[in-house]
Amino acid sequence: MTLAQAYHCSDTEMALLQQVTIALNHCNVPSWLLASLAYQQRPIPLQLDSVGTWYQKLFTTLRQFENSTDRVASFNDFMQLRFCLSKELLQAAQELDAPSRPKVNYRRLLLGWLFDSDNEQGAAWRSWVESRFGLLTRFHQEEVLGPESEAYLRFRHQCAVATYNTNELFEQLDLLYQFCQLELSLRFPECEHITLYRGSAELASYQFDGHSATLLNNLSSFTLTAEDALHFGAQVVAVKVPLSKIVSFDSLLPGSLQGEQEFMVLGGLYRVEQVKV
Repeated sequence: MTLAQAYHCSDTEMALLQQVTIALNHCNVPSWLLASLAYQQRPIPLQLDSVGTWYQKLFTTLRQFENSTDRVASFNDFMQLRFCLSKELLQAAQELDAPSRPKVNYRRLLLGWLFDSDNEQGAAWRSWVESRFGLLTRFHQEEVLGPESEAYLRFRHQCAVATYNTNELFEQLDLLYQFCQLELSLRFPECEHITLYRGSAELASYQFDGHSATLLNNLSSFTLTAEDALHFGAQVVAVKVPLSKIVSFDSLLPGSLQGEQEFMVLGGLYRVEQVKV
């Protein structure tokens, strides 16, 4: 039995999935499956290539802390040392005539996304999602119809600008994602899903086997309440989101995504429920 058969993807759905995904990714789940409706219903825990192997000691240590405040502090300390992000290390490197470290890091990317997901920081995020999960960007400042389109070339140019001269930026995001997954597993034990809300002007709708589905961009913002989602569009939907598809959330790193109780969620096909607010 193939994965497509095991996860009940129809030929029509599979044809769409192949259009919105890249065949090669860097995680343990094929990109088409990750984007499918079946994955929403029966999620598989995601593991990015090599992160569990190279950073096993880090996450073992983090699990030993009893509260999230200590885990966050330990995680930030590790990131500063691993990627030379602290001011003291920057100054020491400059005194040794070492190449200057970039200003853009995982925390600044989080802040950039909060202010405007269509800016250069948003392009870096979506480029990382393409690389790691194989989910193609469908919108960034404008509709992106595919890798051969002019819009996609403009998007890739923004990605290049955003990631130029950065210090292993994608690896920083790899660790942030795995830290997010650790926190979610501790805060929502025995849970596979959480209900989140998204507001927009309109959402593309598709029909598969008599059921309607919505195709979301490869990385999208959700909120914890329908009232907050209403700030982003008059059409509000409730979505049962797999925890494994949450990249970051408002209280993961205090001060980064606070404001609208925001969650950053990987895209693909979802069954949604219209909400009247």
